[in-house]
Amino acid sequence: MDHLLAAVDLGSNSFRLSIGRVVQLDGKAQIYAVDRLKESVRLAAGLDADKIICEEAIERAITVLKRFGERLSGFHPNRVRAVATNTFRIARNVGDILPRAEAALGFPIEVIAGQEEARLIFSGITNELPPSPNRRLMIDIGGGSTEVIIGKGFEPIHMSSLYMGCVSYTRQFFPDGHITQARMERALLAARREFEGISKQYRKTGWQEAYGSSGTAKGLIAVLQEGGMSKKGITLEGLELLKAKLIRDGKVIMKELPGLKHDRSLVLAGGLAIMLAAFQELKIKVMAPGEGALRMGVLYDILGRDSDHDKRDETVRQFIKRHHIDTRQSERVKRIALQFFSQLDLSDDVEKEDLQRTLGWASDLHEVGISIAHAEYHKHGAYILQHADMPGFSNDDQSLLALLVLGHHGKINKLSLLEPTRGKWLTLLCLRLAVLLCRRREDHKAGLPITLEVNGRKITLKAAKAWLEAHPLSEFSLQAETAEWAKAGFEFTLVET
Repeated sequence: MDHLLAAVDLGSNSFRLSIGRVVQLDGKAQIYAVDRLKESVRLAAGLDADKIICEEAIERAITVLKRFGERLSGFHPNRVRAVATNTFRIARNVGDILPRAEAALGFPIEVIAGQEEARLIFSGITNELPPSPNRRLMIDIGGGSTEVIIGKGFEPIHMSSLYMGCVSYTRQFFPDGHITQARMERALLAARREFEGISKQYRKTGWQEAYGSSGTAKGLIAVLQEGGMSKKGITLEGLELLKAKLIRDGKVIMKELPGLKHDRSLVLAGGLAIMLAAFQELKIKVMAPGEGALRMGVLYDILGRDSDHDKRDETVRQFIKRHHIDTRQSERVKRIALQFFSQLDLSDDVEKEDLQRTLGWASDLHEVGISIAHAEYHKHGAYILQHADMPGFSNDDQSLLALLVLGHHGKINKLSLLEPTRGKWLTLLCLRLAVLLCRRREDHKAGLPITLEVNGRKITLKAAKAWLEAHPLSEFSLQAETAEWAKAGFEFTLVET
């Protein structure tokens, strides 16, 4: 069935909304754009030296998100994904901003890591290009970060997210709009230092095609081609000519730069310095425009999740293999944890679906920390899941995974500072009970020996007296849970039947 999907890209310079229609052709799904909105917010320009976003920039963001929210009215939450990038990643007051932003948009907002941003950009550009056996280099210069990817087919080979962008560099090196030789050289040197860390590896891998995506690349292509500085795409010669002109003029003169839009003129100098550094360090000869980028990558990611090809499932499988997890044990734990979850009194909504999926992944990965050491393996596992690059997972996804893995063993009062919701506490309960029952690493062939009832914050476990007498260690462990759950504000009772 054809249906609509929506992606919201909360970038450091611009906010974008893309709505695509999914069409099935010969068993394959294709996304066709039906509506696009773009607004310059320049969120990174509102970031002060203490990494606090000022109220004026926040209000600009909220105003735009309200407009986007009106357009998305009526969309099912599973058909919308909103992702926030570098400025949200580094802002110290993001915890105060996100609730306001989500209320304005009407949908949850995921703050994604740089590696995940790079993966989605690669997916978005690749899906908009014709198939090719060549390796492709892709560069996306955003407002606060620059993503650099090499991939082949639909698989990325190298992904990097560098801490520099057109807004941040313009503010840092050209704060008053005045462009001089010395300022440009300082910006160029700083950008070359960032690329220097990846240039050797990228040049060794090599590529046959190069693409630039998002506003900076498209703006440069328009200026270079319409200004006669480049015949096609972006070239080193064209960038050098543009650099010389800006220095000669001392500022950006829009009427002398045909093809340049006003919002792009404000950050042209910073974007030019970064792109020129990329060409010099990576030895790029020519760069073509890449369509789609992050927003299309998000749309295809939603499509994948909707058709049971969730990238997160693939990532979990890779982690299982990489960390040599005992899959028989993880499957036992997952089967029982999900059985308990089905007995909870959670309302049927998007949060419940998310918790159920995450419980499955947490069950798969609850012993990931054993690859480091068995002692306090749950803490090692939580650290891995919180900080590792996990394609497909947002920062919030990883935080929830880490919370469940950290809490599945030992004392639970260590989680109180994280302030889990009731749903998260009960999801953790399911995992703790499953791990407890699977301690002997054997299947429960006679079926689940315990039933779970939850009413508000009252937890009741029912088990046959004969089973408890035959399993004294399990009974002792279940009784110990009484004190643990009292620390989280729950009344926990074990009842013999």
